[in-house]
Amino acid sequence: MRTSKQQEEKGFFAKVGDAISSLWDDTTDKAEDIKEATADKVSDIKKAVTAKKASATKKATATKANVTAKANKATSTTKTKVAETKDSAKAKVADAKDSAKEKVATAKTKAADVKAKADKAVAQTKADTAKATDKAKITAAKAVDKAKSTSEKASAKVNNAASSAKKTVAAKADKAATAAKKRTTAAKKSAA
Repeated sequence: MRTSKQQEEKGFFAKVGDAISSLWDDTTDKAEDIKEATADKVSDIKKAVTAKKASATKKATATKANVTAKANKATSTTKTKVAETKDSAKAKVADAKDSAKEKVATAKTKAADVKAKADKAVAQTKADTAKATDKAKITAAKAVDKAKSTSEKASAKVNNAASSAKKTVAAKADKAATAAKKRTTAAKKSAA
């Protein structure tokens, strides 16, 4: 699954690609327009030369040379403009690439900063959790020790009470037995 950052970078490169494609299309269109204009101009000049040739044969050679020179000049100008347009387009493409590289580098730096902060936060959370766990273990151990101590004290009290109760019951039983013996002896004496 792509992150929003990756989608943003993809969108950015798509925009750069569109800009480069648009520059190239504009350059090609401009070159075609200049070529067509030159062809039209040459055609117009040739028509003019043909018309003058019919009326003035002597001027034809000079006019032809002039037309050729103009056509050559127009062609040269067109080639220069096409070359300039291509160079301009190349420069714009290079600038766009450099700009894209800078933005990618900046995005990577920001991503690294965010990751470093996240790693630091995770490490701090782990440390805090470990401290809390240790503290809870210590508290639990103390509670267990206290419960054992309280249980031992209660057990000792129960044992003391049971021992005391046994002694009391035994003493009472002895007294009752002695009294019963006395009554039995007295009853026997009375009966005799």
